Amino acid sequence: MNELSSNSRVVVVGTSGAGKTTFARKLSSNFRLTDIELDALFWERNWTKAESDIFRERIKVKLSQNPGWVIHGNYGKTRHLYWKEATHLVWLDYSFMLIFWRVLRRSISRIAKNEPLWNDNKESFFKTFFSKKSIIFWMFQTYSLRKRQYEELVRSPASSHLEILRFSNPKELERAIPIK
Repeated sequence: MNELSSNSRVVVVGTSGAGKTTFARKLSSNFRLTDIELDALFWERNWTKAESDIFRERIKVKLSQNPGWVIHGNYGKTRHLYWKEATHLVWLDYSFMLIFWRVLRRSISRIAKNEPLWNDNKESFFKTFFSKKSIIFWMFQTYSLRKRQYEELVRSPASSHLEILRFSNPKELERAIPIK
């Protein structure tokens, strides 16, 4: 792996629940990179989606704040804003069962702690377990799709400039990129 530095530009991808945000926050802190969480830029109060122009502008502003950054999330419609500028791609390609248990555990914890996410949005018991807008339902719907999408992306000419780091389990990631 090419060494990461304060000028690295890293894209972290993986299905919902893979641990993109947790890993990206640690990575950005260790290397003094701007942390760009796409969900935080996309979701407004009351789970309202940001308008496309506003979302893109928020991303552009964050990208301009520092020559080095870590961007994480699964928003294909904005990929063109940062993909060609990135130096590394970290793909958390974990098993379905690991992702399922992580999403379940994380959701239960957030509900129990009444933990706010972005712009005071919170997960609720009903929405998590009985709604088609559930993160658990979303993970079931998108797991295979994301896997196929990233398989295609890493093979495409658009990714040929990236150092691609694909991990099939958390231990593999920890050995390759030891961060605190």
